[in-house]
Amino acid sequence: MEFLSELWLPILLSAVFVFLVSSVLHMLIPIHCGDHDRLPDEDAMLAALREHGLKPGNYAFPRPSSMKDMSTPEMTERFKQGPVGYMTVLPNGMPAMGKSLVQWFVYSIVLSLVAGYVAHAVLESGAHYLAVFRVTGTVAIVGYAFSSVQDSIWKGVKWSTTAKFLFDGVIYGLVTAGTFGWLWPGDA
Repeated sequence: MEFLSELWLPILLSAVFVFLVSSVLHMLIPIHCGDHDRLPDEDAMLAALREHGLKPGNYAFPRPSSMKDMSTPEMTERFKQGPVGYMTVLPNGMPAMGKSLVQWFVYSIVLSLVAGYVAHAVLESGAHYLAVFRVTGTVAIVGYAFSSVQDSIWKGVKWSTTAKFLFDGVIYGLVTAGTFGWLWPGDA
């Protein structure tokens, strides 16, 4: 855990900078405004879901009860008829932005911690800025950007939405890399 005593400042500051940059990207630049479509006749659809007492959770539909059930003619017909999809239902009430922002900040600290650990394992004290930038940036970009790709592959999220999150992740990774390059410990 020696790397923590040497890298606590770039770990913490890069998470702070990513938090600030993400706030700008999501609040001031309307890049993510079109990420979700509106339900047709939203009021009627929401009333129907409420009528069935839908609880918070992740849902897939139609959902077979087993892999064996997946290949039955009945299930095949249900898939043909549609709709086919995935849905996440959150608890009622305004979204808990405070909780999500805290989790996002903690996630950013964890990614910076991993980037710092990897860089500490492969670089020496006093390493050149660009070497530190390359190693920490690669780790941070992978952590921030590529996690969203799985949602397009498996859950049908629009690739255009994923592309925006890839863009965000590259920016966050570059911010992380710049912070580590700037604050990398010199030779003692």
